Amino acid sequence: MKCTFLASLLLSLALVTHAQAATFDHSSWDALLKQHVVTISDGHATQADYAGFARDRAKLKAYLGSLGAVPRSTFDAWPKPERLAFLINAYNAWTVEYILTKYPDLKSIKDLGSLLQSPWKKKFIPLLGQTMALDDIEHGTIRAADVYAEPRIHFAVNCASIGCPALRAEAFTAERLSEQLDDSARDFIGDRSRNRFANGKLELSSIFKWYREDFERGWAGYKSLFQFLGDYSTALGLSDADKQKLNAKSIPVSFLDYDWRLNGKK
Repeated sequence: MKCTFLASLLLSLALVTHAQAATFDHSSWDALLKQHVVTISDGHATQADYAGFARDRAKLKAYLGSLGAVPRSTFDAWPKPERLAFLINAYNAWTVEYILTKYPDLKSIKDLGSLLQSPWKKKFIPLLGQTMALDDIEHGTIRAADVYAEPRIHFAVNCASIGCPALRAEAFTAERLSEQLDDSARDFIGDRSRNRFANGKLELSSIFKWYREDFERGWAGYKSLFQFLGDYSTALGLSDADKQKLNAKSIPVSFLDYDWRLNGKK
């Protein structure tokens, strides 16, 4: 009887441990986003209601605390989509909290930096057993070579600026991650204030200049930025003839200035 009880107890503990290792509950972050993110520009962009986030800051801090409580060993045991959704949500949630440390007395996330330190290099985020900066999450973890190899993250992580892709009005989840990333990519690429085809020339967000290498590393078989954009030619508003020129790399490309003003609700 004792052996049977012990075996059952060990099995129960193993199942609990497996459940904890396999998923993370982002529902509280999802609720905050649904309440405090406003969709604009026909769905292509959003504004963050930072005053609303400030009123719910205790809920935000509780979510951030739950992120910080995840041990590295648990994180490493998750499937890749679970890990990537976790990191994207962590980046976005901590960016909102970062803005709230000075809101409303700032006009840009750059106001949180100094002459000696970029705001993205300040280490203040307890995550996976370390104290990280936003750059550590994005560049050191999400963009780490040969780990996720997912260029669409550039349409998901949000730097609290108008020039950024939209802060999505829902949390990213492992189950829907590819669909959400693709949707975010189409929304951003289809935003004519950030990307457009005009007078025979492509005018693109500077994101495609800064991170061009990420779009040319072979994701989905793409070896060039032109190939990647070809998959989103409808969002760009290209005709079939224009798409052929794009595939032939015969369309001139320039990059637009980035708008670093805060993406806050007016």
